[in-house]
Amino acid sequence: MKKQLRTAAVLLLLASACRQPAQQSGASGVNKFSDATLRRIYTLQDERKTQDLLTFLDRPETMYRREAALAFGSVQDSTAIPALSSLLQDFEAEVRKATAYALGQIGNAKAEPALMEAYNQEQNVPVRAEILEAWGKCATQNGLDMIARYTAQANMEPAQAWALYRAGQRKLNYTVAITKAAALLNSSQEEARLGASHFLGRTAKLDPSPAKAQLFKVVQQDPSANVRMAAALALGKMTDTTGLVPVVTKVLTSDPDYRVRLNAVRPLYQLPYAAVQASAWKALTDAHPHVALSAAEYLAGKAPAADAGKLLEAAQKQTDWRVRATLFGAALASAPANQKNEIGQQIQQRFAKASNPYEKSALLTALGKDQSQYPFIEQQVFQAKHPAISTTGMDALISIRSQKNFDGTAAPAFNQLFKKAIESGDVALVGMAAGVLRNPDLTLKNAYPDFAFLTQAKAKLTLPRDIETYLEVQKTLDYLQGETSAPTPATPFSHPINWTLVNRLQKTQKAKLKTSKGEVTLELLVEDAPGSVANFVELLEQGFFNGKNFHRVVPNFVAQGGCPRGDGWGSTDYAIRSEFADLNYLEGYVGMASAGKDTESCQWFITHSPTPHLDGKYTIFARVIKGMDVVHQLNIGDTIEKVELVR
Repeated sequence: MKKQLRTAAVLLLLASACRQPAQQSGASGVNKFSDATLRRIYTLQDERKTQDLLTFLDRPETMYRREAALAFGSVQDSTAIPALSSLLQDFEAEVRKATAYALGQIGNAKAEPALMEAYNQEQNVPVRAEILEAWGKCATQNGLDMIARYTAQANMEPAQAWALYRAGQRKLNYTVAITKAAALLNSSQEEARLGASHFLGRTAKLDPSPAKAQLFKVVQQDPSANVRMAAALALGKMTDTTGLVPVVTKVLTSDPDYRVRLNAVRPLYQLPYAAVQASAWKALTDAHPHVALSAAEYLAGKAPAADAGKLLEAAQKQTDWRVRATLFGAALASAPANQKNEIGQQIQQRFAKASNPYEKSALLTALGKDQSQYPFIEQQVFQAKHPAISTTGMDALISIRSQKNFDGTAAPAFNQLFKKAIESGDVALVGMAAGVLRNPDLTLKNAYPDFAFLTQAKAKLTLPRDIETYLEVQKTLDYLQGETSAPTPATPFSHPINWTLVNRLQKTQKAKLKTSKGEVTLELLVEDAPGSVANFVELLEQGFFNGKNFHRVVPNFVAQGGCPRGDGWGSTDYAIRSEFADLNYLEGYVGMASAGKDTESCQWFITHSPTPHLDGKYTIFARVIKGMDVVHQLNIGDTIEKVELVR
């Protein structure tokens, strides 16, 4: 079940069952936060003050009870379960709906009995749908089996499908659920088919083979590209691959949506190379570079040594630098020993000529396919002028050290370069190298006379800015000392919501994102994530984002930017709190990147397609309303030229 900003067709099909009730704006303000009581509720949410929030659940005003209930979707304090469970009997439907969402966000099995009882009593369709999905988020094995055996009416099938998907994150037995998901793939409702497809494609260690016939039909014939691409993911997990080759080949070569073609590359890994190589090589010429990149990554992992020359030739002809670098890496990995040096030299020459630091980074990744290249990579790591080069180079060195055929005679040199990285003080190099030291396969516990350099590196970190690196170093120290992992330090509450700024923003405030690929218009979700929106606006008004890059673009997932370093390890000197509204990640939704709850600062991402595994875990604060075609063309290194507020 998806709650807000769905297409009109879906909303009609669900009889508005999945739409969040419209929030009531203050009578005299540009958004609802002209109401001082609402500001108080959101401030308490931001400060994580459970006891103070609980008092608002008894308020006579419907709006305040609803907003206080929703606040617990962000606070996620299990001590609130009894009070929220009682609120499932509230006389106002919108309060019951908000309460169900909050209980689902808490995700504690203790809430399951109350949700089950409320579901049996509830007559309002939107509320019932919300309760069912929340039940899935809290489900025990018995609860999941009850959901899976339930024969839902047509208007409840989407909620049932998403309940199965949410329960799929709870590590249960899904034998019965697979049967129900297969049946839901035949639903007349797109949302039901979408939820079922994501359940089959994203539930860990689930083999969707029993639903093979339905998945084959959906991936080839469903009118929704979103459903087809989710079904393609599921095909990549099947152990029964009988009949899969012609289906995947057809989708990979003929689906009109590049995202479906891209996802069709995933099932190739399950199939014999000889049976699909022609399709994989053809995909290298796909009109969309992200599909070509996925095909290149497949060939890098699966092409035999005999294809080394073909891979090198394809690399030399390729115009897209990401695809080219990936193919160079594949050629280097596949080439016989007597040819590796020559290919390595070609890559080094391209590295020297490249002006784009992100292309240089990709070429270092390619060089990481051959251990003999590590001296060159190490040199670039410690003399790089751009953090993306040093960070990616370190990742390449880690990859080399982790290879099963690693030549142990180089181990002392790697031990020293990892120590050098930790002593460098660079947050990325420190965090990455620290992570290597606790890899049990590398047995590095005895590689150093002492680990004072780790303790010293940790002492130099600043929280919350360096929280990601701090956690990596602390985990490594715990591992090396044989201690139980230390608790994660609480994120300091150092950046309260700027209500003055919030109250000058329109309810549907727009922002224009000017990129090197074109313009994108965002609608800022002021009333759902006021703290995140205020932080974003504060930064854009400082010109913080101007001139920065999209440092991370994962095909058919996200385009991410806002990092002051340009490599994903940058942050501000403060952190803001996570804000989880009753929303879902659809195509073009904008979320805050984080290293865990309440660690957000300046990095954000835009989704290429529905990504339900991010729901309720990463703050949604905006959505694309114009320029989604530009988002689909963004690549690593593309520039954020300017971000500004517009009417």
